[in-house]
Amino acid sequence: METLAYPLFRTTERAALAAWPLIGCGDKNRIDGVAVQAMRDSLNKIDFQGRIVIGEGEIDQAPMLYIGEILGNGTGPQIDIAVDPIEGTRMVAMGQNNALAVMACAPHGTLLHAPDMYMKKLVVGKRAKGAINLALSLEDNLHNIAKVLGKPLEKLRLVTLDKPRHAETIATATRLGVKVFALPDGDVAASVMTCLLENQYDVMYSIGGAPEGVISACAVKALAGEMQVELLDFCQAKGESTEHRKIADSEHQRCREMGVELNRIYRLHEIVRSDDVLFSATGVTGGDILQGIREEGTVIRTQTLLINGIEHTCNVIDSLHHL
Repeated sequence: METLAYPLFRTTERAALAAWPLIGCGDKNRIDGVAVQAMRDSLNKIDFQGRIVIGEGEIDQAPMLYIGEILGNGTGPQIDIAVDPIEGTRMVAMGQNNALAVMACAPHGTLLHAPDMYMKKLVVGKRAKGAINLALSLEDNLHNIAKVLGKPLEKLRLVTLDKPRHAETIATATRLGVKVFALPDGDVAASVMTCLLENQYDVMYSIGGAPEGVISACAVKALAGEMQVELLDFCQAKGESTEHRKIADSEHQRCREMGVELNRIYRLHEIVRSDDVLFSATGVTGGDILQGIREEGTVIRTQTLLINGIEHTCNVIDSLHHL
């Protein structure tokens, strides 16, 4: 695993560089397509036997990096991969901040294998470990986190996503006096910031994609934070309708096939069953963790966050790419 750290960071770099010329183009599918291709090409040159355990979709949804896809050159260690070639394709398309090329890996059989569906996520940093329980209400969790941190609720900072499905979350936290930071997209970045920069956010709570949840869990584990998640079907996340019910029924079937349970609370050690994790994120557009890609004369500068659970290190890597 340790030998994969450099190839992994180069892979997210290449995906970010592929997407970078399309910032502001307005076409998020095109952005995702070029990033997927760059990431797939890079991964297939690495000495490992990789399998996508949680990704963008199913095998018939090419060109996505689909669940179950086999990657690598067929030699070296067997690994599980969780991937989101661009977290925030809409942000790249609209020229907004906090878009990342991101992925994580761990030894074979150690990452949660689940469909690409909605997931409820609750994250705290290491100072609040032991304070969260997703079976309790958000209000109870906020009280418990504040107590462990020795803070009044008015000084607690919650980060979430600015989505209609989080209106009740934001209203609850605001009523309690908790400070709310609602990002337009990007709960991987929000989860990492909660654990990496504990002076910025105390807790992350959102309903977002399951791939992002598993990727985040790798970073949270390496940073000694705590996380709990719950898989939600499409109706639970987006509301009941005939069309939504068709999607939800399909998700129920996929969960049964993959051996995971809807509405069960998974704790961090069940999402990531190894400490030997690698997480890499390269900034596409500027953000709170990483700078975006910049062209400086004949040089392109990228910045990547590489979290290594094997060595217990966290590196921010600046790279210069000569045109």
